[in-house]
Amino acid sequence: MNYEGNIIRPPSEAHSIILQISVGCSHNKCTFCGAYKRVRFRIKDSVTINEDIAFAGKYCRQQKRVFIGDGDALIIPTDRLGRIFSDIRENLPWVNRISLYGNAKSVLRKTHAELLSLKKFGLDRIYMGLESGHDPTLKKIHKGVTAEQMIKAAGMIRNAGLFLSVTVLLGIAGIDDSDIHAMETGRVASDMRPNQIAALTLMLLENTPLYRDAVNGLFQLPDRIMLLTELKTLVKNIDLDRVQFQANHASNYLPISGRLARDKKNILRTIEEGLKGGHHLRSESLRAL
Repeated sequence: MNYEGNIIRPPSEAHSIILQISVGCSHNKCTFCGAYKRVRFRIKDSVTINEDIAFAGKYCRQQKRVFIGDGDALIIPTDRLGRIFSDIRENLPWVNRISLYGNAKSVLRKTHAELLSLKKFGLDRIYMGLESGHDPTLKKIHKGVTAEQMIKAAGMIRNAGLFLSVTVLLGIAGIDDSDIHAMETGRVASDMRPNQIAALTLMLLENTPLYRDAVNGLFQLPDRIMLLTELKTLVKNIDLDRVQFQANHASNYLPISGRLARDKKNILRTIEEGLKGGHHLRSESLRAL
């Protein structure tokens, strides 16, 4: 495969064929993300993409899923994406799922017909980073959209019959707005009505503006107890009958996985036990992005 730079994918795509059709992120302004700093976003040429599809056709016959990289492949024009998806289905007929990252701005640029077209060509799910439902926090981290726009984009994805996975970020609001961030994130995530919610915990990276803010005393990362409290508040404020909830990413102190609302009481009980010291929390040395 012709990979360039950092290859980022969701934990649930660990066993997927990673097909990098773009390099970097079209937005690349989020203050907490260091994945694509100093990388200019571009779409790869068709020859390179076709070479990688041919490689997968020869060496990846046991993998049933394809994840499209990099950070926001959905920004690519629909006609081009459709041709790439068609090539995947033609050359990798055993593949049963195509997924990608899509930020809210890129979703909102598509029409309903375009999203339906991408589904027809094989797109199955979109991973979208909400991070926070608290508008002042979204503005501070330069997310580029409001909570209301996140909800609208989520509705477009659902209406096209696509699976929606939403990521939220514990700690991103710092200490001062920790509680309202958790409450508003639970509320907005509920209004988005995703199929899956994944909670990660902020880890400050040296090449990011947010890290520099922390060094200069302009941002203070909540401690483990505050982060667990955020997690508890988040779960309390998620009002959905059926959604997969996961906080088992390596960045989290307390791995949790379950289905809301079915497992809500048990999840809250586990978090409460963690707050009281009844559960062994993941050590700093074992946390990772």
